[in-house]
Amino acid sequence: MRPSGLVTGPNNEQLFSDLEKRDFEPIAEISLFDAPKATIDPDQSKSWIKRSLPLVRAHRWVWMTSMVMSFIALLTQVQIPRILGQAINQALPGSSGSNAHLVSLSHFAIVIGVLIAVREVSNYTGRRLLLNTAYSFEYDLRNNVYEHYMGLSFPFYDSVQIGQLISRANSDVRAVQQYLVMAPTVFVQCAVVLIAFAEMFTINVPLTLVTILSLPITVAVGVVMRKKMFPVSWLIQARLAEVATIVEENISGVRVVKSFAAEQPELSALASTADRLQWAYIKNANIRGTWAPTLENLPRVGLAIILLYGGILVIHGHMQVGTLVTFQAYMLLFQPPFRQLGMVIMNGQRASASAKRIFEVLDHQAEIVDRPGAVDLVNCQGRVRFNDVTFTYADGTPVLRHFDLEIAQGETVALVGRTGSGKSTVARMLNRSYDVTDGSITIDGTDVRDYTIPSLRSNVGIVLDEPFLFSVSIRDNIAYGKPDASIEEVIAAAEAADANRFIARLADGYDTVVGERGYTLSGGQRQRIAIARTLLLNPPILVLDDATSAIDVQVEQRIHHALGRLLANRTTMIIAHRLATISLADRVVLVENGSVIATGTHEHLLANDPRYAEVLARVVEEEQIEVDDDMEDL
Repeated sequence: MRPSGLVTGPNNEQLFSDLEKRDFEPIAEISLFDAPKATIDPDQSKSWIKRSLPLVRAHRWVWMTSMVMSFIALLTQVQIPRILGQAINQALPGSSGSNAHLVSLSHFAIVIGVLIAVREVSNYTGRRLLLNTAYSFEYDLRNNVYEHYMGLSFPFYDSVQIGQLISRANSDVRAVQQYLVMAPTVFVQCAVVLIAFAEMFTINVPLTLVTILSLPITVAVGVVMRKKMFPVSWLIQARLAEVATIVEENISGVRVVKSFAAEQPELSALASTADRLQWAYIKNANIRGTWAPTLENLPRVGLAIILLYGGILVIHGHMQVGTLVTFQAYMLLFQPPFRQLGMVIMNGQRASASAKRIFEVLDHQAEIVDRPGAVDLVNCQGRVRFNDVTFTYADGTPVLRHFDLEIAQGETVALVGRTGSGKSTVARMLNRSYDVTDGSITIDGTDVRDYTIPSLRSNVGIVLDEPFLFSVSIRDNIAYGKPDASIEEVIAAAEAADANRFIARLADGYDTVVGERGYTLSGGQRQRIAIARTLLLNPPILVLDDATSAIDVQVEQRIHHALGRLLANRTTMIIAHRLATISLADRVVLVENGSVIATGTHEHLLANDPRYAEVLARVVEEEQIEVDDDMEDL
């Protein structure tokens, strides 16, 4: 059974028969992704850590369990120096204890072995849970960012660089995740250090007081280091984004770069940006090289002080050798937290810079959203009216001025005008890619802003002049808006767009995977697939924005033959640059400087309006240039 609403050619029965014999891989079902368990706090007055806390709380049980297990692991480690000191004092020859009360070394060895086993099990469990939590943080934050990207309006993307957005969703998210995971672990270690100090106070108060002399200096060094790291961390993240932007643009536009032999200038631009990034990294390394060793070596200074003062106490018989070894072991235990504290400070500044870059995007609100009380557009008839519409871009550039146009149900209207007259903007406003600055646009008598955006866009199909294909199969590209479409429906849509001829000649047919952005296909082939993708949805309102510009005249005629029948039952707006396209329209609208200056049939305007004839003459001239270029290529 052939799908209704799409045209199948009379010579394609054999094609259907052959295709039905093939084993097609079913299109992957689109399943709802696991939504993030939390979002950031929207209160911009809070610090970035407080704004990130909802993400942490969403995984608090796993996170708290990992912290508890890490605490147990470190707590058992704190006990080992005390037991080691007791073993030296009580079980080794020459100790002051009598032989009758000495505890065997095997007993202490067993106790230390048990503590080590408990520590290893606890440490392993804590690390596993912590890593699981880390990746959950990252998943939630990255999906929050990407989901927000998908909700932002077209004006936002007109003013940002894609590389900047990619950097925020990748390296910046990872920087925040690493800090949110690493910092609590180090703070647990610092808490254990306090417990170790309590243990030391119970053993020898004077020696403990000597040991903590280096702590105030450590704190002061950490504060200074933190202040110096933040601006450099911000600079690094910003310049990483600049490098990502240049790489993304050059890879996406590699054909343009090579066509103009511009490889060397682009390499120079990348080298210049990379050099600025290198400077920031070197500055970062200088700060780390200056302050991190001081932060790490302060505990070693304490080690020397303990050896000196404790050694004097042992020599004079005021303290046992085992106690001195215990304090030395504790100081060795303090070194990892202090060393990691320096890393936490550095990563904290990088995370702070990254979080603020992420929040810059997350705090940006979409300009185009559903109005309160918006309703779904159902049973769309296709009556369209532009009522005194004025539109100005965010940068202040005026495009439309008091634009008035009414399109009846089922009517096909061609918008004709010079480049820059506002034709494409009119088309993009119909599905609320942009909202009017003044005036209104109605469909079936209701302002488009009173419809929900998904229902509006599902009823207004747009084929753009620059088709974009995904790096999936041709079948998946055509069925992009209707993933559950049968292969028959996909083929029928391809026939209507005159795409099935070249698809059938491909080695894998509809299962052929197109390259990045579809560049393994010609421009005309990409446009035909884009037309088929829109036709498969069978929208009651169709916008063709110069959709056949990259298609040769002969193929265009076949597409127009099919489109002529398809457009009979739907409201269609055609942005026209070719006479053949204009001939599809019931009515032609002449646009100049963002306003409608004439309307009527092609013949009427040609006979009565010299402005239309002038624009048409330019169209004919451009068509002749295209034909001449095609002949030269042949």
